[in-house]
Amino acid sequence: MKKKTIKWIVALIIIAVVLGVVFFIKGAKSANKELVIRTHVVGSYTVENTVTATGTIEPVETVEVGTQVSGKVETIYVDYNSVVKKGDLLAELDKLTLNESVSRAQANLTSSESQLKYAKLTYERTKQLYEANAATLADYEAAQNTYTQAQMSMKNAKAQYDQAKVDLGYADIFSPIDGVVLDRAVEVGQTVAASFSTPTLFTLANDLTRMQVEANVDEADIGQVKLNQRVTFTVDAYPEDVFNGTVNQIRMKPTTTSNVVTYTVIIDAPNPDLKLFPGMTASVTIVTEEETGLAAPAEAFSFTPSEQIMKEMMKNAERPSDNNMGRPEPPFGGKPEMRQGERPTMIWIKKGSNIMPRPVKTGMSDGAYKIIENGVNEGDSVVLSAQYVVKEAAKKTGENPFMPGPPGRNRNNKNNNRGGAPQGGPGPR
Repeated sequence: MKKKTIKWIVALIIIAVVLGVVFFIKGAKSANKELVIRTHVVGSYTVENTVTATGTIEPVETVEVGTQVSGKVETIYVDYNSVVKKGDLLAELDKLTLNESVSRAQANLTSSESQLKYAKLTYERTKQLYEANAATLADYEAAQNTYTQAQMSMKNAKAQYDQAKVDLGYADIFSPIDGVVLDRAVEVGQTVAASFSTPTLFTLANDLTRMQVEANVDEADIGQVKLNQRVTFTVDAYPEDVFNGTVNQIRMKPTTTSNVVTYTVIIDAPNPDLKLFPGMTASVTIVTEEETGLAAPAEAFSFTPSEQIMKEMMKNAERPSDNNMGRPEPPFGGKPEMRQGERPTMIWIKKGSNIMPRPVKTGMSDGAYKIIENGVNEGDSVVLSAQYVVKEAAKKTGENPFMPGPPGRNRNNKNNNRGGAPQGGPGPR
């Protein structure tokens, strides 16, 4: 009996020693760790939802100037980028052939006038004789017919003469608008033919200080685009500059390329500095929705503290804090204003050494930040993450440089060093 009792005593002693060692090791490990809480100060921020597209910059008004008569280009008075006013002479065609046509038409008109005058006198004389029974009815009708034909010939000759003068006027090419010459398609001495279609000699842009972007918006996004929405865009020529515009027109005619359907959206783009050239490719961002208010990073809304962290917070709540002058922090913040049927979203607020849940009402989100409509004040610190990490002293003494660190260390360092804080407050810390 004595031997069995001694064995039991020894066994109990060994178990007690083992348990003591285990608790000692755990306590040592806990002593080498500290709770790190990353927070973000709530501040003003603008949340935007956008639609992206590509487009081409074009002048608001473009006019192609041609000629309605054929001929050889005799003189050109403008060149590329020339600034012209409405009515300015751009070019002249050779007028020799046209002047001859005017002369022939004038001669025919003079001859027709003489024939008409003679036919009228003959008709009047024959009419008098017929009324005096001195001429036959056939003579009277023949004179009347000759007079009528002379009138028609006179009208035809007058029309030919007028047309010849108009054609001569077409030999002078005038600017129909105030603008800038974008393209000159002819050279001096070149012959232009206007038999079937009007050849284009010049291309004019009305006002290069007012441009437009013709953006191709995917059919999946076109439903979000509305008139007068704000637009920003960039061009390759000025990668650091951001240009502004406004949606002016949404064209309903679809364009299908490789089974991809797009719609053309016209965007007004002021160009006071003349940086934007026709034909430039623009990367367009259309702001479909935007809201400005107090905001917090999206990760704050997915944070939930672990059971171990909650126990630590309970211990801190039992001790008097400097912020509340010995009174414990309240477990919840003020309730947000909610409509009937709405459910609040929960976030965690850090005050002093404690964190506490707080229901909030949220608004728009752009994926990175979310507007908080009710439930927080500017300057509140919302919790982004909380976890235990090894203290610096333990890292220096017990860390093997060839072994990987504890999970999450690199992620925390990365998050602690990142920027991108909303307006009105610093970034995560």
